Amino acid sequence: MRIGERGQVTIPKSLREKYDEVTFIESRGDLILRKARAAAVRSGIRKWVGRLSMPESVDEFIDDIRGS
Repeated sequence: MRIGERGQVTIPKSLREKYDEVTFIESRGDLILRKARAAAVRSGIRKWVGRLSMPESVDEFIDDIRGS
C-alpha cells in the first residue's frame, strides 16, 4: 500500500465494512492498524479517572461500566 499525497491510504471495502473505528499504533518501527476499543469501555474508564478512591473490586468496576 502507498500513502497518498494527502496522507491517505485505501482500506479494502470488506475491512471498512467490518470495522467502523480503528486506531494507528507505532511499535518498533511498524505501523499497526488496530480495531478501536468499544466506546462503552472508554467512557467507563473515563468515569474512574481522577477519582480519589478505587472500586473495592474488579466486579464493582465492571458493574459500573455496564451500568448495572
